Amino acid sequence: MPDRTLVLNHTQIQQKITRIAHEIVEKNTEIDEVIIVGITPRGSELAKRICNLLREITTGTIHYFDLTIDKDNPLQTPIQCDLTRENAQGKTVILVDDVLNTGKALIYAASHILNLEVAGMQTVTLIDRMHRNYPIRADYNGLSLATTLQDHIHVEFGENDQAWLS
Repeated sequence: MPDRTLVLNHTQIQQKITRIAHEIVEKNTEIDEVIIVGITPRGSELAKRICNLLREITTGTIHYFDLTIDKDNPLQTPIQCDLTRENAQGKTVILVDDVLNTGKALIYAASHILNLEVAGMQTVTLIDRMHRNYPIRADYNGLSLATTLQDHIHVEFGENDQAWLS
């Protein structure tokens, strides 16, 4: 196994998620209903955790949906998402993924969400690698990390959450 460097440990990941949830509440004080969409698989785990915290710290209604996309070839397989135009139209949607690398998956997922005629969209990532090839950014970000193009960030969610650089 190649050398790995721990970027975030369990406690740090929990702190980042808590901070992101509070930032979402602060930025969306006038909004009574928010839709959270998590990009599977790890973005959905992050999104579910954010949803749980939002439900604890706000009185607004929080809805959750998964979005499945082929992150390497987003045009090869149709995007799957249970969020419909009827559910999303005129609402604010927060799109969540674990790592923002080139921005490819996030921008294609965002395009899908925008076609649902939402009132607004915000994006969340746990780690932003800052190697964007697409014009998208994270509105809420746990950690910005300058890496080389050869580096890889892997987030592991479970009993002992960790994020690794390899």
